[in-house]
Amino acid sequence: MKIDLPKNTVGFSSYEDCAVYPLDDQYYLLQSVDFFTPIMDDPFSIGQIAAANSLSDNYAMGGNPLHALNIAEFPSDDLPLDILSKILAGGLDIVEKIGIPILGGHTLKDPIPKYGLVVTGRVKKENLTLNSTARAGDVLILTKPLGTGIITTAIKNEKAPVSTIEQIKDIMIHLNQGAAEAMNKVGVNACTDITGYGLLGHLLEMCFSSNVSAVIKFNDCPLVEGVFELAQQGNVPGGTKRNLDYVLKNVDFAKEISPAQQLILADAQTSGGLLIAVPENKAEVLQDSLIANNCLESAIIGKVYNVAESTIYIN
Repeated sequence: MKIDLPKNTVGFSSYEDCAVYPLDDQYYLLQSVDFFTPIMDDPFSIGQIAAANSLSDNYAMGGNPLHALNIAEFPSDDLPLDILSKILAGGLDIVEKIGIPILGGHTLKDPIPKYGLVVTGRVKKENLTLNSTARAGDVLILTKPLGTGIITTAIKNEKAPVSTIEQIKDIMIHLNQGAAEAMNKVGVNACTDITGYGLLGHLLEMCFSSNVSAVIKFNDCPLVEGVFELAQQGNVPGGTKRNLDYVLKNVDFAKEISPAQQLILADAQTSGGLLIAVPENKAEVLQDSLIANNCLESAIIGKVYNVAESTIYIN
């Protein structure tokens, strides 16, 4: 049976970061869910990172989270429940920082631990920011450095320095709340958050859904310190390699872009930054607002163009 949905409802038929449902004359309701397997050894940090990652979808659409639900899978016959308690405590720590509650959730037994949140939020109708509305002439601004997938793989391979481990944890638990507030204040054309599909995968979604192309300057992309060397050493997750394979038919790399650099641009991120398409005449104001809101980066990494032969060109 076909269901007639209210006007401006957004579901799984598009590349958007949240489901969008009209709430009243002023607001849209936003809903999303995200969870994943542990990427670090410390249970509390796992919970923090997973929660920050789950909240990011709401921020990418200009929204404010209202409440969350836990979703967890845990091998309770094999691991002590204290580990799960610490994971849940890490998630609670993050949502309490923005003043919202976790109202419940669901757990089940599974051989591989997983944790994340279902997040319900809302956004003023004038602030709803889609990833399908980038325009030719926009500049692209990124709010966190790239490389979390490669770094966490290096941690698993015991190749990452202690300083890098602490740096990457701080990056992943940093909320995109300030970036969302900045883009709502300035007014932007489009946004998405950079997560599992990497910068290239999520930018490709933005280009496809907006019917545009983009040029990215690799040297303008902010990177986690040490990520290039770790990528050269082979610390590259399988998801990153699959991301690169997937986008290759739509991406044209300049000959000077090395294989390691290509992998960094395709690196599967956890709790990455926002990728914002903003009119060029607003870019400096947005950068100033991002800096004022303590965002980790405010880097102009490229520009949006009319549809070209290559959807994305990297130089």
